[in-house]
Amino acid sequence: MKKIIFAVLFTVGILSINAQSGGPEVLKEVKAGDMLQIGRPDSPSFKHIDFPRANTIIKNGGIANYKKMEGVKVVVTAVKEKKDGTLQVKIKRTDGGRFFGIHSVVSADLKDALVSGELRGI
Repeated sequence: MKKIIFAVLFTVGILSINAQSGGPEVLKEVKAGDMLQIGRPDSPSFKHIDFPRANTIIKNGGIANYKKMEGVKVVVTAVKEKKDGTLQVKIKRTDGGRFFGIHSVVSADLKDALVSGELRGI
């Protein structure tokens, strides 16, 4: 009898956890022209914003300082839904500058970047 009660409680617990993982509400409202801010990533590097690797930046004459990207305000230029259902956005800086001195536009996986804190709504 204990095993059955434990199994039922475990199943109810798992179902309630799955019901709560809906994602951020900002995701539904993002469109071209919206302002976002680059935040601090959970890991040492950005995973969901497609910044180029450090050696590529240096080869092209840029300065590879990822810490300076924190707090930069960006604007969404395009939103595209991929075949697997993820939202891919193109972002550019609002001050007209370039990322690392070489790239004017970079892309990002919107949902994962918002969840991890790499992008934040303003």
